Amino acid sequence: MVLKDDNSEKSIELFLSIGLDEKTARNTINNNKVTANLTAVIHEAAVTDGCDRNTGNLLYSVATKYPANALVHRPTLLKYIVTSKIKTPAQLEAAFAFFANTSSEDFKLNEFEEACGVGIEVSPEDIEKAVKGIFEDNKKTILEQRYRTNVGELLGHVRKILPWADPKIVKKLIDEKMYELLGEKTAADNEKPTKKKEKKEKPTKVEEKKAVVETTAEPSEEELNPYTIFPQPEQNFMVHTEVFFSDGSILRCSNTKEVLDKHLKVTGGKVYTRFPPEPNGYLHIGHAKAMFVDFGLAKERGGCCYLRYDDTNPEAEKEEYINHIEEIVSWMGWEPFKITYTSDYFQELYDLAVELIRRGRAYVDHQTGDEIKEYREKKMNSPWRDRPIEESLKLFDEMRRGMIEEGKATLRMKQDMQSDNFNMYDLIAYRIKFAPHPKAGDKWCIYPSYDYAHCTVDSLENITHSLCTLEFETRRAPYYWLLHSLSLYMPYVWEYSRLNVTNTVMSKRKLNYIVTNKYVDGWDDPRLLTLSGLRRRGVTSTAINAFVRGIGITRSDGSMIHVSRLEHHIREELNKTAPRTMVVLNPLKVVITNLESDKVIELDAKRWPDAQNDDPSAFYKVPFSRVVYIDQSDFRMKDSKDYYGLAPGKSILLRYAFPIKCTNVVFADDNETVREIHAEYDPEKKSKPKGVLHWVAESSPGKEPIKVEVRLFEKLFNSENPAELNNDWLTDINPNSKVVISGAYAVSTLKDAAVGDRFQFERLGYYAVDKDSEPGKLVFNRTVTLRDSYGKGGK
Repeated sequence: MVLKDDNSEKSIELFLSIGLDEKTARNTINNNKVTANLTAVIHEAAVTDGCDRNTGNLLYSVATKYPANALVHRPTLLKYIVTSKIKTPAQLEAAFAFFANTSSEDFKLNEFEEACGVGIEVSPEDIEKAVKGIFEDNKKTILEQRYRTNVGELLGHVRKILPWADPKIVKKLIDEKMYELLGEKTAADNEKPTKKKEKKEKPTKVEEKKAVVETTAEPSEEELNPYTIFPQPEQNFMVHTEVFFSDGSILRCSNTKEVLDKHLKVTGGKVYTRFPPEPNGYLHIGHAKAMFVDFGLAKERGGCCYLRYDDTNPEAEKEEYINHIEEIVSWMGWEPFKITYTSDYFQELYDLAVELIRRGRAYVDHQTGDEIKEYREKKMNSPWRDRPIEESLKLFDEMRRGMIEEGKATLRMKQDMQSDNFNMYDLIAYRIKFAPHPKAGDKWCIYPSYDYAHCTVDSLENITHSLCTLEFETRRAPYYWLLHSLSLYMPYVWEYSRLNVTNTVMSKRKLNYIVTNKYVDGWDDPRLLTLSGLRRRGVTSTAINAFVRGIGITRSDGSMIHVSRLEHHIREELNKTAPRTMVVLNPLKVVITNLESDKVIELDAKRWPDAQNDDPSAFYKVPFSRVVYIDQSDFRMKDSKDYYGLAPGKSILLRYAFPIKCTNVVFADDNETVREIHAEYDPEKKSKPKGVLHWVAESSPGKEPIKVEVRLFEKLFNSENPAELNNDWLTDINPNSKVVISGAYAVSTLKDAAVGDRFQFERLGYYAVDKDSEPGKLVFNRTVTLRDSYGKGGK
């Protein structure tokens, strides 16, 4: 909803003056955070009277992606942008990375200009030379794949050689070189996939809550290489984050040369990341983005990624979830360098906690949970905060030995109770739980908290890049505070925007509730955006990764990605990989009166739209007999100009078969329901009707086609963001999100389909064989329709 007050209109006018289009400007004011940031940036850059569009796009990126911990450097960056010393997205991303790792005291102008390519001019001749070399290196692949060649990869190769080249010129030269090498596109180049027909469904304007500038120079950073924003491991000596304390002191988070050298010796200078799920539920599509970031960065840099289970809560973890996570990680195409558990480090974590107490940075507290909450809200110290170190050491040992009751004591970190950051209010490091651990057994009755264990294990595993979603940004301060307090190696921490998709929930608590209370049929219900649910629905891991890559790794918060954007990538993938077949969901009998009752004509049907006649594997056989079935929706008693189905006296073409003309209609006893249709076929195919229908026929007289069950899935929630409904979110569940059709007819070649097989049911959509299938009873799940039925506006 666009606000209509004077301030909103003034903001829109201001945003238009820097070159934003009107829709982007109006979408921007829906996000208060982006509006405030962009307004501040425009005034700070002194361009309130307007600027060119390229400069405006760069300023917008500053407003949405600039690292929050480096605001002191923003005026410098804006000066370089408005004077066109920084004029490309690549330079801007380099500036972000540089400032995020540089404190105000360490800033040197020459180092900044060098890092951002200021003053470097790349001539068209330089680009042409680089493009020529890349085409020579990849000529064989390009000739094989022709216009299906991944141009993004070619652009990426040029980017590595000439990082500051104008991407528009690069793209133009690559296109020219492609034409020079391959000539005009052939029919085969153009035929698959059919882009024109699917153009409407591309969800290019669906992020209502996130203003995105789509007109920046192509290709985008995300298309080229989304991981270029991350520094190299050897750069982790620079100040990355500054933690401000209430007493005026500042912790400038960086590694000493000695600590970094020791770390690099262990890692060999490689990138080390980790994917750290808590094994208390099934992974969802948000985890797909996390995997893409964590595993993807390690793979792109030739490094290693741990799969680390955050198993610090013994009451929530289950072996079922652990097995599921490992299986899904593999299915998504990722291979962990090593599988570890936080519990593998319980002894080291305990020893470090003892050391933290010895250094006067932790204490044993006896406040209840409610008391801790109240004292933190009032910024009051615990009565036990300043107890003697020896006393805390003794009590912590008693906690470990089970001598103190559960709930009667915790170990808390002595941080900064007067800080502006709520996460510095003496977080709990250990709590007592008399519960056996699934992996550690009965050895421990005290367990570390996430805030204590997460950063510590990152350091113990020599993680180079600790990457997480933006809701953890305020936890940077306690993360670095703890590692600094223990004199441990500090990884580079970076947060990216959480993946939020419309018409679903991704909170583990809410997912667990609707699964446990049978609102859906388990964690792998095809209506859920759990990865197992998507897989069961027929979605490929390739499509999910393409979707995630297309979104990119940004820090823009508050975004809501329309589910049609995911569906677009699913269609793109299945259009290329799913063979065609025919299924009639709601059969209506058609008797071909001019065909002998015992005659069956065997016809060829295409598995692929671009099937070549000399390739037998590209076809399958379908029988055409006296009795065929079409879908009930493809017949009506009254014809109309814009209707292409069958009607009395009208002809249509049966796909791969013959034209037929309706000659008679047989009604049921109520004289309204159509029981069957009589028609005549045109064996010579002289008539050329416009309408083309899919169909299924009896394979022999009196033998009905194979019957299958088809499950049609729609969005689980009616609202785009059911979380906004607070406690009423369950009332938003779509009662028609699952429709079961038990009497569909399918062509006989489908009888051998196996669980997981995917098909395009012609004119209907993409479908996959469900695990509920049994011998003689196939069950198909609709993966996605052929067209986006949600609405042209994506709203």
